[in-house]
Amino acid sequence: MSFVDLVSLQAEQLRKEGRAIILLWMAGAPSQFETFDPKPNHENGGGTGVIQTKVPGIQFAQGWDQTASVMDDLAIIRSMTNKEGNHQRATYQLHTGYIPSGSVKHPSFAACVAQQLRDPDLDLPSVVSVGPTQGAGFLGVDYEPFVVQNPGQLPQNVASPVSEGRLEQRLALFNRLEESFAKRGGETVVQNQKQLYSKAAGLVLSPQTQAFDISGEPASLKKEYGDSQFGRGCLLARRLVEAGVTFVEVRSNGWDTHDNNFERVGTLAKEVDPAFATLIRDLKSRGMLERTTVLWTGEFGRTPKVNARDGRDHYPRVFNSVLAGGGIRGGQVIGASSADGSAIDDRPVTVPDLLCTLCHSLQIDARYENISPLGRPMKVVDGGEVVQELFA
Repeated sequence: MSFVDLVSLQAEQLRKEGRAIILLWMAGAPSQFETFDPKPNHENGGGTGVIQTKVPGIQFAQGWDQTASVMDDLAIIRSMTNKEGNHQRATYQLHTGYIPSGSVKHPSFAACVAQQLRDPDLDLPSVVSVGPTQGAGFLGVDYEPFVVQNPGQLPQNVASPVSEGRLEQRLALFNRLEESFAKRGGETVVQNQKQLYSKAAGLVLSPQTQAFDISGEPASLKKEYGDSQFGRGCLLARRLVEAGVTFVEVRSNGWDTHDNNFERVGTLAKEVDPAFATLIRDLKSRGMLERTTVLWTGEFGRTPKVNARDGRDHYPRVFNSVLAGGGIRGGQVIGASSADGSAIDDRPVTVPDLLCTLCHSLQIDARYENISPLGRPMKVVDGGEVVQELFA
């Protein structure tokens, strides 16, 4: 068997296993002090109280009670570190693995994961995002994210205004009209357009589209997730992964807490805490957690010093992320920040390290190379190492 055949066989096996990832994105950068790396014995802690988790010796900030109850399934990285302190640049880096460049639009990490893991026979998109996210770049329309604005109900743009037969007739006419344009030099544009319309038509006509509708879920489960945009998004994420979607992102907005940090984080935690914990429990109860990697993170952390507006400013030097599932061993903390939260004391973990770790969890090749439009080979992750301690 050739190397190419072996790689193809391995990819097919992973698709059969249904490996997937759910990214819980805290847009705006959450404070590590008020989430999973509290400092109750230092003035930089801001007076935030702590709670005990299910794992003795591991504490969270107050307000994260439900997440604390599933700590045995979670791994906390308290030593994330980076240099990018600008929202747009750091968000781009966390979503692509690369610093923004004017010469190339990098494909998202989600698109690269889908390229290796997606089921080509699935009518559903391979990448779905509840809220805006990074696009597929030069990887093309097959890996562009399907953006959901109102999680829990069927997206409005997947309903057909005519019968299935009439829709197929219209698509056939549309293809004939485009053929003449293709012959006049527009072949590439027409091919991309056909791919896009084919994917859209498949989604409109497929019964798999019902995966977007959470109305049939038990009322008790919907209550556990929470009646919020984020709660419904997390329930939708579980449904989509269960239906075969490879990458789902759920976005929580409002974490840029330059002012009134403590009250605002408390309000946000009331939505994120129950949804996050219920997602972990739900995946585990269905036997899906072992093949589904979950990542909770934002673009960077917040300053140790509380500013004059009772807020915390941008601080990429130290932040925290949380992982679960996908072979990751729960009940542990990786790394540590200093007593005042201003520096990394133990086991720094960079963004490339985190992305390499996700690839390892998903059992895909972090060094797989795509060729950019400029002819440059680009790895899924350039640099970084797997955080081996995360795995059993």
